[in-house]
Order: sequence, then C-alpha cells, then structure tokens
Amino acid sequence: MELVMGLEHKSCGKQAEGGGFFSLKKRKLKGDLITLYNCLKGGRSQNEEDEEEQPLSLAWPETPRKQLTYLLVLPIVFPLWATLPDVRKPTSRKFFPITFFGSISWIAFFSYLMVWWAHQVGETIGITEEIMGLTILAAGTSIPDLITSVIVARKGLGDMAVSSSVGSNIFDITVGLPLPWLFYAVVNSFAPVTVSSNGLFCAIVLLFIMLLFVILSIASCKWRMNKILGFLMFGLYFVFLIVSVLLEDKVIQCPVSI
Repeated sequence: MELVMGLEHKSCGKQAEGGGFFSLKKRKLKGDLITLYNCLKGGRSQNEEDEEEQPLSLAWPETPRKQLTYLLVLPIVFPLWATLPDVRKPTSRKFFPITFFGSISWIAFFSYLMVWWAHQVGETIGITEEIMGLTILAAGTSIPDLITSVIVARKGLGDMAVSSSVGSNIFDITVGLPLPWLFYAVVNSFAPVTVSSNGLFCAIVLLFIMLLFVILSIASCKWRMNKILGFLMFGLYFVFLIVSVLLEDKVIQCPVSI
C-alpha cells in the first residue's frame, strides 16, 4: 500500500482529521505527498487559495445572512467595482497601476468622510475631537491594517503581519502626521501649523513605549502568536486608551504641554 492523499478537494484541516491519507492510486503519489507536507507545515489547500483569488462578483448570494451583508456593503463595493479594474482577472492585470492609485484615492475619500462624520457626531453628543481621534477614528483607520494582517497571516506570513502592524504606527507618526502639515505650510506661505492638545507629547511617547512592550511580549512568547499574547495586546490597548483620555482631560498632567 502506498501513501497518498485521498481527499484533495477538502481543506488541510479537514484532510488531517479525516484520516483519508491512504490510497492505491500511484499516479497521484507525488502531488498528494506535497499537499500533505504543506498541510502539516500549516499551509492551506490549493482550492482554498483559489477561492480567495476569485474576482469580485456582484451576484446575488443564496443564504439570508450573506444577502443581508450584501445589501449593507453594496453602497461601498459597487463604486469600487465600477471604477477599479479587478487585477485578479487575467484581462485586467495590466491595469494594476490604475487599481493601485485608484485604491489610494478611494481610501482618501473614505477617510475624509469618516473624519467629517466623526467630527459632526462628536459636536452633537459633546465629545472632544481628541477623544474621537483616540477612539473612533483610531479604530476606523486601523481596519485596513487589520484586514491586511489577517490576509498575510492566513498565507503563513506571520512575520509580515506583525511587522506591518508595528511599522504602520511608526509611519503614521513620522510621515502621515507631518506630511499634511508640510503641504499646508507650503500652500500658506510656510505659515506655522497650530496644534493644541493637552497630552499629545505624552501620548506619542506612550505609543512608542507600547510598541516596545509589544515587541518584548512577542519575544517572551518565543515569537509565536497565541491566545495569551492576544489578551495581552488587548490589555495594552485599553491601558493606552485610558491613560490617553486621562491626559486629554487633564486628570493626569503631562510634563510637556503643547
């Protein structure tokens, strides 16, 4: 009897649990052993990867839950589908520059709407702009980072997932924050930009301290992501959020005022 994979159409997890790794089909031995090796290494089946590479479709889904999700995201998905070439289609791959820069433009547009709506909501219910930025806007702008990290982590690129989350915060502070100020200064004859925040300096220092704790936490877990590390990350986030709010409301005085 020769070792082969008998359940090629199922995912790696189901293959490993199903016990169907034995067969008499000699002609499939090489490919099946490669698939088995990838499964044991934590990879996914080829069918699962092919499903993620399918082009975006606006076809009406079958299940009620998917239909509800379809209706909720349609106002966002339809403009993207109509204006951005889907590079997952072989005929559209050559238009990837249009998709790339078009995606950046849509992100800028959605970010503008999010900031505007958050400002209006904050004024209506009496929440300061700083608190809205630390909570609603911070969570909203981190959604793309979250989705990117999940995608690359599922592909087995854990190092990329962790480094992208850490690097995005550093990029936001060193490039994303000063670059708009530089453009503003250039347009307004290099006039200085007035920034007023009770705890901005301490909040930024606290952010870098949190990044250091994140790296140390991952190192203490032997560079493996697990549930304990996940709960620790949530705890660090809430500590950062509470301290930042206390600094903004002057419950805790920051030694450096801006």
